[in-house]
Amino acid sequence: MAKKYANTKKYINRLGFGAWQLGNTDFWGYMSKEDGVLLVKEAIEKGINFFDTAPGYAYGLSESIIGEAVKDCRDKVVINTKFGHTASGETDFSVFSLREQIYESLERLQSEYIDSILLHNPSMDILEGKTQHFNELAKIKKEGLIHAYGVSIDTYDEFRAVLDHVKVDVIEVLFNIFFQDVRPLLNEAHQKGISIITKVPLDSGWLTGKYDEFSEFEGIRSRWDDETIQRRAHLVRELKELTGAEDLTKYAIGFILSFKEITAVIPGIKNSEQLKDHIENQVYELPQSLKEAFIKLYDEKIKDEPLYW
Repeated sequence: MAKKYANTKKYINRLGFGAWQLGNTDFWGYMSKEDGVLLVKEAIEKGINFFDTAPGYAYGLSESIIGEAVKDCRDKVVINTKFGHTASGETDFSVFSLREQIYESLERLQSEYIDSILLHNPSMDILEGKTQHFNELAKIKKEGLIHAYGVSIDTYDEFRAVLDHVKVDVIEVLFNIFFQDVRPLLNEAHQKGISIITKVPLDSGWLTGKYDEFSEFEGIRSRWDDETIQRRAHLVRELKELTGAEDLTKYAIGFILSFKEITAVIPGIKNSEQLKDHIENQVYELPQSLKEAFIKLYDEKIKDEPLYW
């Protein structure tokens, strides 16, 4: 299951750990720092060695939890963090604050280096190489403060811009059964030696199969309007008919991992039960017939009228 990561000497398990939930009481319910540290340590014990975080996750607490959990085994794990949304809740993509933000992340992570850092949903002018961000990142990489760099993006146009205009080691992108617009670009990125990390693999819970049109949503999930909820619920029912299953999680993750170009997937994990389920499901290989059915569903019912995240 391991793949070489981001032109470094390290290999990562294709099942990674999305750490937005760690300590993130605002969006995901209460979690103490101590509980977060125990969860990360449990994940490491069960074979996960890739952790995706950001300063903006829980106002820096996500990074701090990971830093505390891995300080005695730092060389055994790969940490990917981000730049642009600060721990104070501000948005700051100034190239002049890039180094300062990296030092702040290093302090929270209790580390002398960051395995990879991504520009966190930057503007198109940055993605098109019209700024000095990637020149500065290259300098910082040579110094050894970071070992790789890239971008975290959402759309086909953003992905296309990166491939056309800049050199990166990593692209983290929104990709799942309901969001396949970047599918045609995966192989091109892979051929360029870029590691591809897929975020939001379960569509914020819809692709677990646990939601329907009668579900009530709080926190960040309250962003969906009634029409969107109805549409997603209908699509989920279609997936359940295709799979013959109520729990869709292994099919959703299996779909992503069926693309050999993808380096890793990072489901958000907020408790031991979710961790256990993902560990058990990571060996599942999606049949080609289901993969083709999921692609057909997207092409016929979503592609021309995209869902919004």
